[in-house]
Amino acid sequence: MDEEATTGWERVSELASTAEVSIPSDPLGRVIGQDEAIDLARLAARQRRHLLLVGPPGTGKSMIAQALALHLPAPRQELRVVHNPENHERPMLEVRAEGEVEEERARRASAAGELIDVEDAPPNVAQRLGYRCRSCSAVSPPSERTCPGCGGSKLDLDRRENPFGDLLGGMLESAMSALPQAPVGKEKVTTTRIKRGKEEVVVFERAGDKIRVLDQASLEKRRELEKTSNRKVIVPLSRNPFVLATGASETELLGDVRHDPYGGHQGLGTPPYERVVPGAIHEAHEGVLFIDEISHLGQTQRYILSAMQEKQFPITGHNPQSAGASVRVDSVPCDFILVAACNIQDLENILSPLRSRIAGGGYELLMDTSMPDTPANRAKYLQFIAQEVEMDGRIPHASMETVHGLVREGRRRARDWDEHSNALTLRLREMGGLVRAAGDQAVKDGAELIEPEHLESALRRARTVEEQIRDRYGSYMKGLSKDVSDSQKEKSPYYLQNQHIGDQMFH
Repeated sequence: MDEEATTGWERVSELASTAEVSIPSDPLGRVIGQDEAIDLARLAARQRRHLLLVGPPGTGKSMIAQALALHLPAPRQELRVVHNPENHERPMLEVRAEGEVEEERARRASAAGELIDVEDAPPNVAQRLGYRCRSCSAVSPPSERTCPGCGGSKLDLDRRENPFGDLLGGMLESAMSALPQAPVGKEKVTTTRIKRGKEEVVVFERAGDKIRVLDQASLEKRRELEKTSNRKVIVPLSRNPFVLATGASETELLGDVRHDPYGGHQGLGTPPYERVVPGAIHEAHEGVLFIDEISHLGQTQRYILSAMQEKQFPITGHNPQSAGASVRVDSVPCDFILVAACNIQDLENILSPLRSRIAGGGYELLMDTSMPDTPANRAKYLQFIAQEVEMDGRIPHASMETVHGLVREGRRRARDWDEHSNALTLRLREMGGLVRAAGDQAVKDGAELIEPEHLESALRRARTVEEQIRDRYGSYMKGLSKDVSDSQKEKSPYYLQNQHIGDQMFH
């Protein structure tokens, strides 16, 4: 058992509640009962191997995929698309290493200038930017048109700077007052100052409640950065290494180029490079791409296979009626670890070449649905209950009597659902739902802990609808006959099937 794992089962009597249970800091240590899957996940993270996890819902497949991603090193590349002046429908790809990105961030920070308080700016500059009143020198935001100090109109600022202010007079003020959201003064003021005995250009800009100062060096760096502004970051360096693509459409999975009603026409539309959208396979570059129910992707699995083989995949417009249909970015990196999951009955719907690729560069694993009922595994159940309470955040912890009751319920479900004796179920999603239902009852009763009576109430409420129908009517068919109208019965497949059986009996 993990060194950081919870207290052993032999010490349960010493605990007052699950609040005293320590939870492992390693995410893989929080996965309960799937020891072989945990070992393979650690190996997959270290060796960059693919995984196919097969088993029923609620056995920890997605949790393993997320934990695996957290064991990977941080991404080291940033992906960008750059305007191609020779052929704007073929944007160029730019891959920046971590060091280059950090260096560029430093340059941007140095080009951002210095933020100062309004009081520290030259008075005439603060006045022209709309912060300081000319009459009483009170400071207020440019969005306020009336000076809070003297009550005078700050619109006089603009009129005094306007050589035709006396001619326009009240007409200008009346017109501007009709725009209550328009701030007073200028967005930026350019002037000069003497620094180290030399005169230099300096720019003062509005920056909320402060003023940004750009000296000569900052202005030069800003101009350099503006020369490289015709690019777009599609996969940033700082990103989540885990990408969930379950149920994703083809465009969400493979990327797309957004439509532009102006067709990307120069001067009217949006340049093609700005309309490029990465797919999940690109966002998972250097990380984990998790796809549950992968068999539901159908023939789209072929593209996943190509991306795995080549470790790159183009981004192009998928809608033939879109202005982005002719735009294409080639060789976009997508070096990801695929963690795919499915149920046993869906295995035959996974493309054989894809399974071959996973097996050739990774592992296939059948998830466990139960684990032996041993003191060590009961201690894992104790940890699981504490984790569920912590993750939910809205229910109290459970008393030790309740923990024993949940262990008995886990034992019963392993016997009834999987026909495993002396075992504890690992269909933990349903068990987590039971913990939450008991916790909700405890909250309703104002209890400090989840007690056995709350668990008993939750067990009654946690029954499936089929079980409730059987308990109320005796069978599903009796419930159907009592609960639906004649017209609904005639449309029900159960009704039609039984009617057909009845017809055969009478003939």
